[in-house]
Parts: sequence; C-alpha cells; structure tokens
Amino acid sequence: MANVQYYGTGRRKSSIARVRLVPGKGQITINNRGFVDYIPSGATRLDVLQPLTLTGTESNYDVIVNVYGGGISGQAGAIRHGITRALLEVNPEYRSVLKKAGLITRDPRSKERKKYGLKAARRAPQFSKR
Repeated sequence: MANVQYYGTGRRKSSIARVRLVPGKGQITINNRGFVDYIPSGATRLDVLQPLTLTGTESNYDVIVNVYGGGISGQAGAIRHGITRALLEVNPEYRSVLKKAGLITRDPRSKERKKYGLKAARRAPQFSKR
C-alpha cells in the first residue's frame, strides 16, 4: 500500500507554507529543521498546533512544512492555515470544529503600501507652523 499524504497550502501576510501531513507519531519539521529550533516562542508554537489540538490529531500525523517569505509570525500563521487545509482533506467532518475556531478563513491583513508625500503608509511629515 502506498503511503498516504495530505497537502495544504497556507498563506499569511507575505508568507506561503506548503504543508504535508503523513501518518506518523506527531513529528513536526519546518524547512528541514526541528519545530522548536525554527519557532523559538512558546506562544507562537501553540498557535501553530491549534488545528491539530482542536481535532485531537497531534500524535496521528507527522507534519512536514516548506515555508518562505515574511517573518516568524507570518510564517507561523501560514503554517497554521496550511495544517487546517490539510486536515480538511483528511476528514471533512473537522470543518465545523475548525470553522468555529476561525481557522479556515485566510487572514487578509497585510502591510499597507507607502503613499507619496508621506513618510509611511499613513505617517505624515511633522507639521511646523513656521
């Protein structure tokens, strides 16, 4: 029997994560590095694991991730979104649980572009009367 794999692509800000779920013991590998090595913050790690925890599948699947673009926070959000999409491929009945937690919807917020005449997206130069 061929080894079954489930795929999901997650996006957040400017980060894109390609996630593979393979039946296993719960190992998480991100860009060929360990989970704890790649994401040092405990709170961010909990955020990434949220879809697996909600569905009760933490120890059922090994998670293999390729992620690029953005910073650690954006990449963590992309990984979480990718894991959610892969879990929906595993079992469509997880949809109601994941939907209630707000994990299925892609977070559309991203950096606003800088406008001309301003120092940043909305930051105007300091006003001086004289």
